[in-house]
Amino acid sequence: MTIIFDENVPWPLHQYFNDYSVTSVQKENWAGIQNGALIEKIDTLFTVFILADKNLRYQQNLKKRTISIVELPTNRWPLLQQIAPRIVSAVQDARPGSYTVLEL
Repeated sequence: MTIIFDENVPWPLHQYFNDYSVTSVQKENWAGIQNGALIEKIDTLFTVFILADKNLRYQQNLKKRTISIVELPTNRWPLLQQIAPRIVSAVQDARPGSYTVLEL
């Protein structure tokens, strides 16, 4: 499984995904790319896209994509640490084209 974090996802979250290949939009030098173009770029390259942007599902047509998206409830690291097991579970349960919204 290959995972990519959006720009607003704290990098320390990657420590919970030791069994997976994890990168970020910044590490791929794609910072600043608008959501639509970013989804097109990553759709076939990665398995899961983790983000904290609550507007993506309303701004983009996501029907024909294959990447799974996991939307975090926040990008605040102390809160994400508290729900890290749920985040890992959501990623493990993600299926191609799924969109999962996590709540606090």
